[in-house]
Amino acid sequence: MRAIRRFTVRPVLPEPLAPLAELAGNLRWSWNPEAHDVFRAVDLELWEAVHGDPVRLLGAVGRERLKELAQDDDFLALLETAQASLSSYLSEDRWYQREAGRNAPRSIAYFSPEYGITAVLPQYSGGLGILAGDHLKAASDLGVPLVAVGLLYRHGYFKQSLSREGWQEETYPVLDPDELPLSPLREADGTRAQISISLPDGPDLIARIFVASVGRVPLLLLDSDVEENPQHYRDVTDRLYGGTSEHRLRQELLLGVGGVRALRTYSRLTGAPEPEVYHTNEGHAGFLGLERIRELTVAPEGPRLDFDTALELSRAGTLFTTHTPVPAGIDRFPRELVEQYFGGGNSPVPGVPVDRVLALGAEDFAGGDPAVFNMAVMGFRLAQRANGVSQLHGHVSREMFNGLWPAFDEAEVPITSVTNGVHGPTWVAREVFDLAARYGVAPPTEDVSAYWDLVDSVDGGELWDLKRQLRTTLVEDARRRMVRSSLKRGFAAAELGWIDNALDPDVLTIGFARRVPSYKRLTLMLRDPERLKRLLLDPERPIQLVIAGKSHPADDGGKKLIQEMVRFADDPEVRHRIVFLPNYDIAMAQPLYPGCDVWLNNPLRPYEACGTSGMKAALNGGLNLSILDGWWDEWYDGNNGWAIPSADGVEDPDRRDDLEATALYDLIENEVAPRFYDVDADGVPTRWLEMVRHTLKSLGPKVLATRMVRDYVRQLYTPAAGTARSLNSDFRGAEKLAAWKKRVRAAWPSVRVEHVESSGVGDAPEVGLTMQVRAFVALGDLTADDVDVQVVFGTASADDVLNVAGETSMSLAESYEGGRYRFDADVTLERAGAFGYTVRVVPSNPALATVAELGLVAVPAVPGER
Repeated sequence: MRAIRRFTVRPVLPEPLAPLAELAGNLRWSWNPEAHDVFRAVDLELWEAVHGDPVRLLGAVGRERLKELAQDDDFLALLETAQASLSSYLSEDRWYQREAGRNAPRSIAYFSPEYGITAVLPQYSGGLGILAGDHLKAASDLGVPLVAVGLLYRHGYFKQSLSREGWQEETYPVLDPDELPLSPLREADGTRAQISISLPDGPDLIARIFVASVGRVPLLLLDSDVEENPQHYRDVTDRLYGGTSEHRLRQELLLGVGGVRALRTYSRLTGAPEPEVYHTNEGHAGFLGLERIRELTVAPEGPRLDFDTALELSRAGTLFTTHTPVPAGIDRFPRELVEQYFGGGNSPVPGVPVDRVLALGAEDFAGGDPAVFNMAVMGFRLAQRANGVSQLHGHVSREMFNGLWPAFDEAEVPITSVTNGVHGPTWVAREVFDLAARYGVAPPTEDVSAYWDLVDSVDGGELWDLKRQLRTTLVEDARRRMVRSSLKRGFAAAELGWIDNALDPDVLTIGFARRVPSYKRLTLMLRDPERLKRLLLDPERPIQLVIAGKSHPADDGGKKLIQEMVRFADDPEVRHRIVFLPNYDIAMAQPLYPGCDVWLNNPLRPYEACGTSGMKAALNGGLNLSILDGWWDEWYDGNNGWAIPSADGVEDPDRRDDLEATALYDLIENEVAPRFYDVDADGVPTRWLEMVRHTLKSLGPKVLATRMVRDYVRQLYTPAAGTARSLNSDFRGAEKLAAWKKRVRAAWPSVRVEHVESSGVGDAPEVGLTMQVRAFVALGDLTADDVDVQVVFGTASADDVLNVAGETSMSLAESYEGGRYRFDADVTLERAGAFGYTVRVVPSNPALATVAELGLVAVPAVPGER
C-alpha cells in the first residue's frame, strides 16, 4: 500500500536537552569535534546508522534514551560545553571585525549553483560545489559577513552504483527538506516566505526559501517544489545539472533573478544589511545582474535610472569567478530561447530591454557564434572584476576570453587570479588535531596555521604511527564500501571473502578521486596494464590504489572510462591492490585524503582549473604526484612531491598519453616507492618524512580556504565595495561614469598617437641611463583628463614583439589646437639586453578597475624612433 500523505514528525526534546536542536541546526557541527562528541554520546550505534546526520539522529533516538540523557550530568556538561562554544563562535569578533578595515563591505552576497558542505546536505556534484562550501565555512571562521544563495534540489545530484559489468548506474533518491538541516524562512505572520518570477510559458514561477546556517553564514536555498506551481515549474529544482537547455535556463533564472529577490526578502524579514558586493561563482547565476538593473531602472520602489547608469552601478559591486578552462564547460543557450524568455510580456525582468539583454551575452567577437547566448560572456560584462582560480588558470582564462578585449595583450586582459583553498577543519583528520593537542596546540578556530610550528617538533616515529593509523581507517572504510558495492552489483556474500584482505595498511597507498570527464584521464594509469600490475604486485615495494569518481549521467564516454577501470580492478590477480569505490562524496573523501600517502592527479594540461583534492591530501601529510597544472603548477617546489612531466606540444593524443603514463610509472617505480620503503632500524622512513614535513610547512599556509577568502576580501571584495559606494552615494557618480563611457567610446576613433621621439641614450645605450620620451597625440573631442598616455616597455624579440615589463604614465607638456597634445616621460634602463618600447593611449577614470575595462587603446601606426 502507498501512503496518501507523508510528513515528518519532529522530536520533542526535554528542556535540559534543548541545546541539541541548536547544535544540530547549525552546520558548524560538520567541522566541530566538540559537537561530534555530543552526538556520538547520544547513541553511538545510532549515530553510525544514520551516517553522522544529527537531524536524523534526533528524530530516531527513543524517548527513554532522551530521558536518560536529560538526567546524565556528564552528558549535560558535554552538551553545555559544546553549546557555549557555538554561542561564542557565532557572536565574538573574528579576523574580519579586527583586521578587514573600515572600507570592507558590510555584506557580501555569494551565488553558486551547488554547495558541498556536508554529506547530509547533498547539493553538490564536484569541485565547484566543494569549493563553494569551503568558501562559506572559511568566511564563517573569519567572520566575513557573507550571505549565500543557491537552489534546493529535490534529488540532489545522483547516487552512483555499479552494474555487474562495471557500468555506472544512477539513482535519484528524494530529499525531504523537513529531514534536512534547514529552516523555512517565514513572514511575520508565520507563513512561509516566497518569491516569484515571470516566465513566458505560463503563470509566475513561485519558490519558497529555506535557510541553512553554515556557522555564521546564512545559505538561502530556493525550492520550486510548491503546490501552487504547475508540474513543469515544480521540476525546475528537481536535480542538479540535468534536463534540457530550457530546463537549465529556468534553473539559472531562478538562481540569479530569484536569488536577488530572496536576498531582499531575507533582509526585510531579518534586518540583515543589503549586500554591497555580489560574487557569482561561475556563470550560472549571471542573471542576478539583470535583476539588479531592473531594480534600478523600472521597479516602482527604485530610483528609475537609465539602463547605462544602472549597468555601471550593478557592475561596480559585482565579481565574477570563472572556473572552467575549456569552452565546453560554459553554459551557452540558443539566442532564440533567451529572446523568447526576455522579449515577451512575461519577462523575468520586466522593463529591461531584450536587445540589451541579448547584447550582454552575445559572442560578438572574432571566432564567436552569433547564434548563442554565452553565460560567461554575460558574467564578464556584468562584473567590473573577474578572476580565475589559480595563476595558470588566470592565464588560460585571459587567453580564452581575449576576444572580449582584443586591443590588449593577454597579460592585460582584466581577469586576475585568486588560487582556491580548502577548509582545514573539514578536511584534516581529527587524529591530526589530537596529535597536535598532545603537543599543546588547541583545536583550530579561525585557522590551522598554529600547526606549522609543530611540524619539526613531532617525533618521526609518532608521525609515522599516525599515518599508519589513518591508512588503517581508510582500509577499513574501503572494505565496508566494497562489500556494499559488490552485493549491489549482484555478487553473493559467499564470493566476497577476499575483501577481508583487500588493501593493506602497511602498503604505499595512492589515491585518485575526482569527476570523470575525459581531460582528467582516469585511465591514464592503465596505458600499460602489465606494468601497472608489476607495480601493484612488487614483492618488495608494492603499491595500492584507491580510486573513485562520478561521470555525468549523460556522459557515456566517462562511463566507459569507469567501466574500464572497474574491470581492471575486478581482476582476481590485483583486486586486493586496486579498488574503485562508487558514490564518491564528502563522507568517502574525509577518510580517503588522510589515509593516502600519495595523491595522484594527471589531467591533460592546462585543463585543470585548480584541482583542490591534492590540497586536502597535503594538509594530512600526503605527497602530491601530479601534472604541473592548476595549483600544483604554482606551488610545486621540487621537494613537496613529484611533478609528472607533461608532453606539451605533442599533437597525437595517444602518443601524449603514452609518454606521460610512462613518466608516471617511472616516477612511482624509481622515486616514490623506493623513498617510502627506505626505513631506518626503527622502521621509520626518515627521508619520506622529510618530504612530509616540508609539504606541511611549504603548502599548509597556502592551501587554506581562510587564505583564499582573505585574498578575496583584500583584493576584490573591498575594492568593489569602494567603487560601488562611490557610485551609489547619490547615483550621480554612476550617471557621470555612464555618460563619460558613452562619450569616450564615441570619440575614440579620432584618438591617435601621431609621433613618438626619444633622446638621452645615444647609439650605445647602457644600464642606468635615462631615456626621454615625447609623444604627440590627437584626442579629438576628448581632453587630457580623459586618458592616460603611457610608455610601455620591456624586452623585445627579433621581430619587435614586446614582452611588457612595465609602463610609465606620461605627463602633459603642451597643448595645441585641434585637440592635439604633447606628453613627456623619463624611462630608466634598468636591465641589459634587448629593449623595446612603445606609447599607447588608454581611457582613464578613477572609477575604472583596470586600463582594459573599456577595451580601448590607441598605439602608433608605425613604430617611432628608438
